Amino acid sequence: MLHITPDIVIDEREIHEEFVRSSGPGGQNVNKVATAVKLRFDAAKSPSIPEDVRKRLKRLAGKRLTREGVLVIDARRFRTQEQNRRDAMERLTELLRRAATKPKRRIRTKPTAASRKRRIEEKVQRGETKKARRPVRSPEE
Repeated sequence: MLHITPDIVIDEREIHEEFVRSSGPGGQNVNKVATAVKLRFDAAKSPSIPEDVRKRLKRLAGKRLTREGVLVIDARRFRTQEQNRRDAMERLTELLRRAATKPKRRIRTKPTAASRKRRIEEKVQRGETKKARRPVRSPEE
């Protein structure tokens, strides 16, 4: 069981891990050992996640979420399979925790009297500046 929040607990059977060969430096070890982890979690069909969390997860996951709603996390930062596995699980947990937190609703506020006054003064000053740029008229006109 993977504990995300007190309310959200994911069964480990919902998470599928695939071990693949990692790219980059590492000599013969790279060519022989499958140390990278591709973690798959079907967020669209998971009974463990509430609908509001699912919607926020879709927005947060971005390109890591497939069209079918499967979250794919690719972990290849470390040289051992176990470290990459732990890293993938931590990243999944962190992403789900971020999706589980409800964003605070913005409370619209009115501008203060001082800010309204400043705005008007700036507009008047700007008008004066523009007025000063006008061509000077001669008195006989």
